[in-house]
Amino acid sequence: MNTYTGSVLEKLKKHYYWEKEFLQAAEEVFESLDAVIEKEPKYQKYNILERISEPERVIMFRVPWVDDSGKIRVNNAYRVEFNSAIGPYKGGIRFHPAVTLGTMKFLGFEQTFKNSLTTLPMGGGKGGSDFDPTGKSEGEIMRFCQNFMSELFRHIGPDTDVPAGDIGVGAREIGFMFGMYKKLRNEFTGVFTGKGLNWGGSLIRPEATGFGAVYFLQEMLGAKNEILDGRTVAISGFGNVAWGAAMKATEMGAKVVTISGPDGYVYDKDGISTEEKFDFMLAMRASGRNMVKDYADKFGTEFHPSAKPWEVPVDIAMPCAIQNELNLDDAKKLTANGCRYIAEVSNMGCTADAVKYSVNTTTYAPGKAVNAGGVAVSGLEMSQNSMRLNWPEEAVDVKLKEIMKNIHYSCLHAAEKYGQKGNYVAGANIAGFKKVADAMIDQGVV
Repeated sequence: MNTYTGSVLEKLKKHYYWEKEFLQAAEEVFESLDAVIEKEPKYQKYNILERISEPERVIMFRVPWVDDSGKIRVNNAYRVEFNSAIGPYKGGIRFHPAVTLGTMKFLGFEQTFKNSLTTLPMGGGKGGSDFDPTGKSEGEIMRFCQNFMSELFRHIGPDTDVPAGDIGVGAREIGFMFGMYKKLRNEFTGVFTGKGLNWGGSLIRPEATGFGAVYFLQEMLGAKNEILDGRTVAISGFGNVAWGAAMKATEMGAKVVTISGPDGYVYDKDGISTEEKFDFMLAMRASGRNMVKDYADKFGTEFHPSAKPWEVPVDIAMPCAIQNELNLDDAKKLTANGCRYIAEVSNMGCTADAVKYSVNTTTYAPGKAVNAGGVAVSGLEMSQNSMRLNWPEEAVDVKLKEIMKNIHYSCLHAAEKYGQKGNYVAGANIAGFKKVADAMIDQGVV
């Protein structure tokens, strides 16, 4: 690693030694930038790495709320407004017991470069709470969301910070939070994306991350003169992202044979390919049970408890669940079983050693490029809100497909320009970094 990039990374490791996921994300980006720093010394002159790796603002607060039995509960909450050089902060809100400040920093850091890749004017941010919606009543979730927003409303706005959904936060939770925001601010603005279609949401937003991932995957195969039709695909997770990816992959001729949850994974040899199966995936998410075994019980398929789907022989793997879900052993199993493509759909879904191994043994692309379709359609939703218009589904889908095609081109072009031809990790990091870094230089030391 370059002396400059290495020294900045060492400082981060000393200052934030406990934030393992953030440091993992920073190291992956920095490792890609050596050639850029050497070729363009302006980034060192303006200390861009020190500045781009620190959030512009971190908001931390408590969320007290009352459960159905009348007991007062308290959760921790965060909003990390990481970088606004190219637009207002943009990124989801996550409700999950594993949420920490380090998690939010890693996600906000990744979001900065992901949003840059879309070419839309959006900065990077992320937020959430260690609140666990699993098993909670609708009333409890509503009260939590309202109390969460009673603090966060001070820090967000359509031209400041525009949150969206993430793990544990769907259209229902966004509705509860937006309702409180609207009441407190006495205004109806496009401050959230992922809204209900009847009050400002965009068509195909729920499907966008999964759809966009498959469009990117299609470009990956196309770059090698191959097609998706006839391929077998392993997908992890069973929420909106996995659902969208499974539907679009099936539509394009692939056979999706796995989904997974905290309890294990399902192997469906006939393919997750019918409307009934897709609808049941939505019902599983809405149930709050968080158990993928329900699918196996419903359709009579194989269920593998406490296991991951990466042991199944497939052509393509698409991790769609959570960070670091695919490790080195998993990557070796995939390769040994003939997997040739890994399209990382979850944010930093693969461990660092799995990434390094996969780059050399498969065609691998990172989440910041592959899953950018979700935030891309969020950006399109922001545009529709600003214009007080709703675009038809076909128009949004065409724009999404074009954005993913451009992201794919940007990754390959940047990688080749800086001597790492075909390396999607390097290409995504370089292309995302340069736009943000150049904007920071243009705007001065702020």
